Amino acid sequence: MIPLRSYLIIVLIAVFFSFTYSAIDTTKHEENFLQCLYSYSHNSTSMSKLVYTKTNSSYSSILQFTTQNLRFASKTTPKPLVIITPKHISQIQTTIICSQRHDLQIRIRSGGHDFEGRSYVSEVPFVIIDFTYFREITIDVEKRTAWVQSGATLGELYYTISRKSRNLGFPAGACPTVGVGGHFSGGGYGNLVRKFGLAADNIIDAHIIDVKGRFLDREAMGEDFFWAIRGGGGASFGVIISWKVKLVQVPSSVSVFNVPKTLDQNATKLVHKWQFVTSTIDENIAIYVILQRVNLSKKGKSNSTVQALFQALFLGSVDKLIPLMKEKFPELGLVREDCIEMSWIESVLYLYGFPKGESPEMLLNRTQAAKDIFKVKSDFVRIPISEIGLERMWRMFHEDGAKDSMVYFFPYGGIMNNISESKIPFPHRYGNLYQILYSVHWHQESDEVEKIKMNWIRKLYSFMEPFVSKSPRAAYINYRDLDIGVNNNNGYTSYKQASIWGVKYFKNNFKRLVKVKTKVDPLNFFRNEQSIPSHLSKGHR
Repeated sequence: MIPLRSYLIIVLIAVFFSFTYSAIDTTKHEENFLQCLYSYSHNSTSMSKLVYTKTNSSYSSILQFTTQNLRFASKTTPKPLVIITPKHISQIQTTIICSQRHDLQIRIRSGGHDFEGRSYVSEVPFVIIDFTYFREITIDVEKRTAWVQSGATLGELYYTISRKSRNLGFPAGACPTVGVGGHFSGGGYGNLVRKFGLAADNIIDAHIIDVKGRFLDREAMGEDFFWAIRGGGGASFGVIISWKVKLVQVPSSVSVFNVPKTLDQNATKLVHKWQFVTSTIDENIAIYVILQRVNLSKKGKSNSTVQALFQALFLGSVDKLIPLMKEKFPELGLVREDCIEMSWIESVLYLYGFPKGESPEMLLNRTQAAKDIFKVKSDFVRIPISEIGLERMWRMFHEDGAKDSMVYFFPYGGIMNNISESKIPFPHRYGNLYQILYSVHWHQESDEVEKIKMNWIRKLYSFMEPFVSKSPRAAYINYRDLDIGVNNNNGYTSYKQASIWGVKYFKNNFKRLVKVKTKVDPLNFFRNEQSIPSHLSKGHR
């Protein structure tokens, strides 16, 4: 029998050599990859200026620049062996080929807003393709189209459109620092969704580099491939370079309002009524609700309550908005003083939270969003929640973990009811009254604080189960949530295992996505914890 002390020494030696060999193996991967990268480059000196390894003094700043969720910026978070910031398509093609050759995974980062950090984190050796330099935007006002490279942000796109025309816009998200690449490929909704649909509904062409390193447009990739990347998550299928989008007509002047209501101001009944109005009202208006805990001071005492903030964008004048609201939602008590008329680009700034009169140039600031630590989850609602259900929900806002949390109710209906669930992979169309985003934030790295916050949002999510969509309980891929299921970190993932999360995001479209994946990336090179799997059996890997 081996003495305990000797046994521990043997174990420590085994762990040491295991770690040593692993480190040596990783270093070899990196060296071979870089050698491959430079050997394929026409100008290795030029290429080297775009490549960052851990020994490079700029490595950390490049990695952190668009790391939006600081939950994935800790010392223990797995880091890429190499970050590549390509300037030419050939450099992306070389990266794809060399990564396959030397068994490294790829993460593709446009804005860094993947809520689970999957665009810059992996548990196995990986490289990041960072689209910092792929941000070109070309507007054709006459044809009402634009080509947008994946590294551009929504703010840059909106600003560029506004410089060309006051009457053109694009239906995408509200946060200006979100990267176009991930946003478009996951669907992309915003304040214009009820009038014009999703960002992905308005994509008419794309340029992608596939697993073989081929540069493909819509015609070359084929309609199934093109269908898959518009809402199915582009990172499962290749590296999307740019998108051609159809711009939409917006009036010279739009109207906005912000109306806060606390529980003492009848917020429960207002939110309850809102559910019956929001998806059936005129498609030119989107009224959404932001729920959060607030502290109110009365007679020197601070009391905690729940506030419902009703925000809206109306594609028209205040003179038309007021009668519409009086007819459809008189309970809100909207008056002219609550409303502001402005241009569409001004509304983008205002509804994001900038003060009225802020310069549109602010949309070009890629780092304007305050970074913190957060967790999000999502749901879709098809039947209005009762007042009793809402009141029970409000109680959860008074629990410890609810501090710095927000819940967004965002309306559907309008044109979304008229678009087939199978037109693109995003299936959440007819019958959905609204979408829910749950978010909880904290500002310090602490295991104890993180546990409290994570437990709270998971408890809220569990509580909401009776009130939201069923069979499946749907979720939104751009609000990625690894709680709902994951693939294996490396190697084979069965269709059954991936379906656990895949059907929640894509419903019946998941089957078609897997077929496309099997055809265009049969060996499943482009993969992550929630990527579309290939149909190939385990024996083929």
